Amino acid sequence: MERLDKILANTGRWSRKEVRELVRAGRVTVNGVPARSPEEKWDPAARFEVDGAAISGERLVYLMLHKPAGLVSATDDPRQPTVLELLPDYLRRVGLFPAGRLDKDTEGLLLLTNDGALAHRLLAPRRHVDKTYFVRVDGQLDGSDTAAFAAGMTLGDGLVCMPAGLEVLEQADTAIVTLREGKYHQIKRMLACRGKPVRYLKRLTMGPLTLDPSLERGEWRPLTEVELAAVRATAGI
Repeated sequence: MERLDKILANTGRWSRKEVRELVRAGRVTVNGVPARSPEEKWDPAARFEVDGAAISGERLVYLMLHKPAGLVSATDDPRQPTVLELLPDYLRRVGLFPAGRLDKDTEGLLLLTNDGALAHRLLAPRRHVDKTYFVRVDGQLDGSDTAAFAAGMTLGDGLVCMPAGLEVLEQADTAIVTLREGKYHQIKRMLACRGKPVRYLKRLTMGPLTLDPSLERGEWRPLTEVELAAVRATAGI
């Protein structure tokens, strides 16, 4: 049980002083009943509304972002814009970070959360969570590339890559790549080793999550309850 003003201030939308003013103005309800005092204590899982709009009192946040090119997957960077700059201020104040990274010029699915325990378990190398990508290359992909990916590759710099999937699409300069690990610039390095450098890369899935086709580049939404349950199960939580 926590104080109402603390619960609502933890969402990042208001300061405690602003919450107290909202409560005194009769603009806050808890489980459908007007709040009487900012000091009253509630379970953060209760149903909170401000001006009739539902507000989650839970501290943990999970967002699906359609990352555009040109942004770095970081919480802060003094030289380059980050993915957090796509979010409203109240979400930038609750400690969100990317669970895993996409290169600056790579687009697609990115999970943003402030749940460090889940992110750590989800990204642990021993879990080998599958991730799929759409890729376009210079050159034509063929069965020899698929076989090389399936066998596992050792790159010229000594990087050993686990077996991976490469499904060549109808246009032979495009493919779906499936990785079970996420080493630095891995797909680009693997395809460069095959003499077919990457021109475009987009992540489509991460474990049980699939990029919502309704999200335009730069748009985001909270995970659904079904998605979150699947992510937690994948992380072993």
